[in-house]
Amino acid sequence: MGLLDLFRKKPAGSAQTAKERLRIIVAQERAQRNTPDYLPVLKREILEVIRRYVQVDSDAIQINVEKDDQQEVLELSISLPTDER
Repeated sequence: MGLLDLFRKKPAGSAQTAKERLRIIVAQERAQRNTPDYLPVLKREILEVIRRYVQVDSDAIQINVEKDDQQEVLELSISLPTDER
């Protein structure tokens, strides 16, 4: 082992990579557990309508449902591309 080996970044093992991927999947499942079933369809349809006028990425739309005691609030956030002329 040389002196330069101490400064090299060691590659992440496959077990560590799998563990991180599993954490991401579990976090996504937990986030979607309390959301209504229609949200993925709603997001897809809204994206189709917006793409008629502006080309946006599928990750540009965020939909959240917040529940209060007596009401539900549907929050829609769309990141539109900037017009660079």
